[in-house]
Amino acid sequence: MSNVHFAPTIMLMLITLSGRAIAQPGDAPRGERMYRACVACHSLEPNRNMTGPSLAEVWNRKSGSLPSFPRYSPALKSAGIIWNDDTLGEWIKDPQHFIPGNTMTFPGIKDARQRADLLAFLKDATQPGHAPKAAQGGNQMGGMMMGGGQVPNLGKLDPEDRVQSINHCGDTYKVASADGKIRDFWERSLRFKTDVSDEGPQKGMPALVPAGMMGDRADVIFASPTKSADSSRINVETLANDRSEHYGSKYFA
Repeated sequence: MSNVHFAPTIMLMLITLSGRAIAQPGDAPRGERMYRACVACHSLEPNRNMTGPSLAEVWNRKSGSLPSFPRYSPALKSAGIIWNDDTLGEWIKDPQHFIPGNTMTFPGIKDARQRADLLAFLKDATQPGHAPKAAQGGNQMGGMMMGGGQVPNLGKLDPEDRVQSINHCGDTYKVASADGKIRDFWERSLRFKTDVSDEGPQKGMPALVPAGMMGDRADVIFASPTKSADSSRINVETLANDRSEHYGSKYFA
């Protein structure tokens, strides 16, 4: 019997086996490690939105439709896409190509295996009650000035993280915390923000949160925009006449 007759059969088997290899599911533990790069912008907890929306129960959700997230781009809201294995795979591969004009600052994951791993993790972790605690974003405070990239619960502040006063001299902000220490920040390295969520700071107790990998940057987070705005006004008026080395005047009421 001629070997020629077997050639199409062998080729078909090779193609089938190759297709099966490509279709193999991703590795969720590897995907969880990859997800660590996402936690700065996305939480797995329901309605805990950050720079990006919560990913909880994202499968079968329409793009741009999470009611608790108000910052979707018009492109994403009008796309009309239902998130599933295929659409999320294309989104993660190249967000701008898949939905042009969206505002997610993420270049995409070009490696098919890495995408499969990440999706394997997310498909389970986004289900109710399935998110690993370590991947949810974290609520720990203790020693926030050491950094770590987690989103802390600002309602429970250690003394070193609770701002007592802020003053400005030259190009330097001097931030006094409740533990009696004063930290110096270059004026472009200190940012003022607000957090009105249940995990935001209490009124009159702004939080000092690290923002730079080198320990040279920080955010001061207030309980409301009104508090932050009033504080900025007080600061300008006070500091215009204060050129001494004494920084006792309060930055906020």
